[in-house]
Amino acid sequence: MIFPSNRVRIMVATKPIDFRKGHDSLAAMVKNELRKDPGLVMAYKRLEEHSFTWPAVKDGLMLMNHAQFEALFAGLDWRRVRAIEAKAPEAVE
Repeated sequence: MIFPSNRVRIMVATKPIDFRKGHDSLAAMVKNELRKDPGLVMAYKRLEEHSFTWPAVKDGLMLMNHAQFEALFAGLDWRRVRAIEAKAPEAVE
């Protein structure tokens, strides 16, 4: 699977929509309702077992970072993905 680079902002529209509309209609909805310039990518994934951990569906926009996006599509609980604190390397003598 191809994942977006770390430089890509990932915005998830949380309002249910009809995917039968096609790319052009969906892009128009993003532009008109969310006031965003769509660089639209539709992704589809079906889990064979279990289910996705997904936020409560409500109108609006949700931002995800790269790690959360990958976790979501791997079927993991993306809400538990956190950056770890790394210590700066110590000087070598």
